[in-house]
Amino acid sequence: MLLSNLDWTIITAFFILSLLIGIYASRTAGKSVANFFLSGRNMPWWLLGTSMVATTFSCDTPNLVTDIVRQHGVAGNWAWWAFLLTGMLTVFVYAKLWRRSQVITDLEFYELRYSGKMAAFLRGFRALYLGIFFNVMVMASVSLAAVKIGAVMLQWSALQTLVISLSITGVYSVIGGLKGVLLTDFFQFFIAMIGAVGAAMILLNLPEVGSLQTLVTHPNVVSKTNLLPDFSDKDALITLLILPLAVQWWSVWYPGAEPGGGGYIAQRMLSARNEKEAVGATLLFTFTHYAIRPWPWILVALASLIVFPSVEVMRQAFPQVDPAIIHHDFAYPAMLSFLPNGFLGLVVASLIAAFMSTISTQVNWGSSYIVNDFYQRFINPKASERQLVLVGRLSTLGLLVVTCLFALLLQNALQAFNILLQIGAGTGLIFILRWFWWRISAYSEVAAMIISFVVALYLEVIHPRLGLSVLSTGTKLLLGVGITTAGWLLVTLLTRPTDKETLRNFYRLVHPGGPGWKKVVEEARQEGSPIPEEEGKGWDVPWGILCMLLGVFAVYSTLFATGQWLYAHYGLAITFTLIALLSAVLLLKAWKKMRTQPEKTATV
Repeated sequence: MLLSNLDWTIITAFFILSLLIGIYASRTAGKSVANFFLSGRNMPWWLLGTSMVATTFSCDTPNLVTDIVRQHGVAGNWAWWAFLLTGMLTVFVYAKLWRRSQVITDLEFYELRYSGKMAAFLRGFRALYLGIFFNVMVMASVSLAAVKIGAVMLQWSALQTLVISLSITGVYSVIGGLKGVLLTDFFQFFIAMIGAVGAAMILLNLPEVGSLQTLVTHPNVVSKTNLLPDFSDKDALITLLILPLAVQWWSVWYPGAEPGGGGYIAQRMLSARNEKEAVGATLLFTFTHYAIRPWPWILVALASLIVFPSVEVMRQAFPQVDPAIIHHDFAYPAMLSFLPNGFLGLVVASLIAAFMSTISTQVNWGSSYIVNDFYQRFINPKASERQLVLVGRLSTLGLLVVTCLFALLLQNALQAFNILLQIGAGTGLIFILRWFWWRISAYSEVAAMIISFVVALYLEVIHPRLGLSVLSTGTKLLLGVGITTAGWLLVTLLTRPTDKETLRNFYRLVHPGGPGWKKVVEEARQEGSPIPEEEGKGWDVPWGILCMLLGVFAVYSTLFATGQWLYAHYGLAITFTLIALLSAVLLLKAWKKMRTQPEKTATV
């Protein structure tokens, strides 16, 4: 694959524009820590929503989708499509709660909601664990995909790829803060989508593929096009559909789809102008992420089954590439090698954009934890705004340097990273309920962290070495969720609750409502310190759950309708389109009803 002068011109122009956007944003980023990490809490919904989508569009995402489709068919994507339920719950229940909390980071929530030394420990520990250790692991993993792309498409060494891409990302992240990240995300998202859609259109017309109609009827592809698993295959049905929809979405921590919202999604919601903008941003993200964006990657993945029907065929086609890195996920960059000059440069720029948008968000988010939840909280509580911004910039730079170094060594740490991803099983429910049940305390969260880690360590490391029967992925998930949930619930009931004043202050600020706070509200009234409800509004969570379900129907129907239109199954396409439209209309009515709910429906 040789890039022409036109290709290099496009790539260079992309880098320059990214830098210029960062320089523009730097004019206000350094005024305060709120400006640097939350853009002054004045960002519009469309910019925040687009930034969320850009962040979750990493350069390794098309490779992952390609790997799934080639091995498990289109239906294999239910492993992550199921998290739509989490996303919609965040949109209609948690987005406004996060915005009301007025915290700078989601970790600050711990000392807003809980009390005592355990709450402080939680905040400080997770600031270092998530902000540095886990964050560097995630960024190093994404960087590995960038290294592969650089080796295949640019003929760059691993070090060259990392130094150039991370340096440019670092400049606009360090000087521009979150505003620089948001603005570059907006620009990079459209570059990435143009590249993905254009690549799919061109590759579908390759002589080997023929056309879209030829693709979906090809013998190598037909069995892979189903949107649902084969119901006669019980193992596939349980693993790919039932468990994700019944258990996984609410019980497992997943970046970008944390139960109850969190991480960089919470950071975007906290940056919104108001509650309405926070809801609009997460709705835009959720709809685009699940309903629109996957199809260009899926079509390229299906086409790759014709051009490269096996891994061995790919290895023969790319003898200059180390065979060890050529697996099913390699099929996506392999297909891109057929793109014409000019557009090839745009696609390379789009993949670089996907990489940079993910890294810039991760590094700004991680730095916010280091500054707000560790440095200011435990090291220098009296730090000035200028000092905090300086520490933010230095920690941003430090995270990028450590990521670059670790990415070059990551191949020896893949097992450890996989274990890290498993330790969240069973913790999801606590993130959902902590807003609505007063009894959950810091002890509950510490117990959930410890138990889930021990269970994951046993299932992933100790159990296989004991020579016992092999456990399926579904079995391990159920064991992790069941043991962890039972454990933290028991600890919750056996340990002392958060102190009354902390609970009352949290309720006054956030107004979560619901029967789970009835005891706190009633005790406050009896002791002569009543907690006023929001004027003219009651508990709108039931309406939020209804909106969530309607949103899920609307997005899944749009996803299915798009697929059926592409497959030329016009009867099903029309049916799903009508369901999507009906769901959208009902959603708008329910959402309006939720926002204007009368006080008499309150439950406290």
